[in-house]
Amino acid sequence: MFKINRFLFVSLLAFISSLGMAAKTATKAPANPLLTNWWNGPHGGVPQFDKVKIKDFQSAIEEGMTEAKKAIEVITSNPKEATFDNTILEMEKSSRVLERVMTYYGVWSGGLNTPEFQEVEKVMSPKLAAFEDEVIQNGKLFKRIEAVYNSPNKSKLTAEQQRLVWLQYNRFILKGAKLDDKQKARVSEINQRLAQLATQFSQNQLADEANITMTLEKESDLAGLPQALIDAAAEEAVNQKKPGKWVLTNTRSSIEPFLTYSTNRDLREKAFKMWTSRGDNGNANDNNKVIPEVLKLRAERSRILGYPTYAHWNLADNMAKDPTKAMDLMMQVWKPAVVQVKAEVKDMQAIVDQEKGGFKIQPWDYRFYAEKVRKAKYDFDLNAVKPYLQLANIQKGLFFTAEKLFNMKFEKLKGVPVFHPDVTVFKVTKNGKQIGLWYFDPYARAGKNSGAWMSAYREQSKIDKKPLTTIVSNNSNFIKGKPGEPVLLSWDDAVTMFHEFGHALHGLNANVTYPSLSGTNVPTDYVEFPSQVLENYLETPDVLKLLTNAKGEAIPKELIEKIEKTKTFNSGFSTVEFLASAIVDMKLHLSTEADIDPKSFEKTALKDLGMPSEIVMRHRLPAFGHLFSGEGYAAGYYSYLWSQVLDHDAYEAFVEAGNPYDKATAKKLIDYVFSVGNTIDPQDGYRQFRGRDAKVDALLRARGFPVPEIKVDTK
Repeated sequence: MFKINRFLFVSLLAFISSLGMAAKTATKAPANPLLTNWWNGPHGGVPQFDKVKIKDFQSAIEEGMTEAKKAIEVITSNPKEATFDNTILEMEKSSRVLERVMTYYGVWSGGLNTPEFQEVEKVMSPKLAAFEDEVIQNGKLFKRIEAVYNSPNKSKLTAEQQRLVWLQYNRFILKGAKLDDKQKARVSEINQRLAQLATQFSQNQLADEANITMTLEKESDLAGLPQALIDAAAEEAVNQKKPGKWVLTNTRSSIEPFLTYSTNRDLREKAFKMWTSRGDNGNANDNNKVIPEVLKLRAERSRILGYPTYAHWNLADNMAKDPTKAMDLMMQVWKPAVVQVKAEVKDMQAIVDQEKGGFKIQPWDYRFYAEKVRKAKYDFDLNAVKPYLQLANIQKGLFFTAEKLFNMKFEKLKGVPVFHPDVTVFKVTKNGKQIGLWYFDPYARAGKNSGAWMSAYREQSKIDKKPLTTIVSNNSNFIKGKPGEPVLLSWDDAVTMFHEFGHALHGLNANVTYPSLSGTNVPTDYVEFPSQVLENYLETPDVLKLLTNAKGEAIPKELIEKIEKTKTFNSGFSTVEFLASAIVDMKLHLSTEADIDPKSFEKTALKDLGMPSEIVMRHRLPAFGHLFSGEGYAAGYYSYLWSQVLDHDAYEAFVEAGNPYDKATAKKLIDYVFSVGNTIDPQDGYRQFRGRDAKVDALLRARGFPVPEIKVDTK
């Protein structure tokens, strides 16, 4: 859970999409293949991944920016009075040269980040930031947007058109369209430097993940480990020219199962410290050198834009609006979570003492002894479930859920260009009509960012003569085992697959007119709601029936019953691990300190919070890419919890209906959440779906926490 890496390019791509950033493509095929129009052709057109060459990126992006500037010049030089059609609509429907190029750029940055590509990133990240500022600070363009926003004729527009006008106007205001020339110049300087720092942070983190590994020298080092992890480690050792040994990669999918099952406490500690020290090793990739400058620049820019802190600026157009609301929600959940952790630790410490271990539970012990408690209390070993969690079966569960809830079908395609041999492509239909494509990139590899995420290669829209269907992808970091054998996932990995697929379904269900309002282009603290709703469906009886082992045997009924009984097990750990990261994020971006030392701040903030010593933040600051590899989740990591309030409350609507696939409830979920994108205010959409505002009660019940009398205001 909480693994999504959507911070990659979120801000810039959303901005480009909102402008439709380019002039019409020339009829003659360009020499640079990245500039080729793939908006036409089979399946509505597909990215030509097989034609991509890294050497073409810089010239393609520069050409895309040039074309975009020409398109903006056409809009601003129009002598006629600014209207929705000649200004806002023209910004949306200009051809999409830069948008297409940035799709390729995002794929390579997230999944094929080689040293050669990193050199391109270093050059282009500040140029792209400068380009965005040039558009935002274009006085003539903003004057026309403002004229449409203030026009009495705005009331004659459709509700969706009015929403788009508001979105464009508000976006330009928040980014500094009304600043004076001196302020604009400084904001642009800051943005370009922040872009450079984000690239540096991301490349530093990637370097530590790729270059720092852990070698297991002898068979006794493998004690307790699942066979799938042993096989993956042996394969990695061969890749690293260490035959006869075993290598653990510095990825969550590799380290977490090791911490859960390894009986060698010294090795658990070594693996834990390797993982939690990414970006914090005092080497050339140390991100503690990057973070202070990022924070200082964000704070300065926020003050220029008229906000007391970065957190106030970033939440201005989110559902929470005010950082105080976000903190209030987090603290309401934090207190019972810490109480639960103390109870969990007490149970674990009892086992250590019974075994005469002679030590107090440490962070590298938590997962290992939690599993011992699970076995002792519930006679349930998660390893017993793993043989049924085949990647192919989880995928069947995803498709089953999509069909039952959304009437979608997925058909595997051949012959569609992909960016890596592991990627598969599926045609997606709804009620027999094609609505998009789904790309799936499941495995970890060198140059790929850790974690899991969803991307939209093309937004659904209806502004062209031929409406555009969407293209989305899901990207994970599962570990391959032996060739030909099924890939087995952990339970957390299976939950993550449903989570990310929820984002994909949000994009695939989109049914709006304008691309800027389509799919997942919604506030950060709402975008996780659809994805988290889908997590609930992994545990539905119909999906569990699809989980079979290598012999084709269904998951036994007694295992299903044990899964149900342990739904709230270890909820204190998972909640505190996440919330610590979210609260420190918010405190960091509410701080008015001139110079912040990341190590000191993290330590002090956690101490003030009363962080249990047996747990560390899910994302320590030097490897907290959600915050520093971009700005998508900076002062916004709370969004997962905010969305979970909505998620659990929404799923209870299905429980109340007596069926997780209840057609009437599913239709409302589609009509008011999954299909509408940002065409309506998210709070209004939720009210129309649920008939009321969301309550925090369902979230607390789902985690086994007591439900207080006071309700949280999420309006």
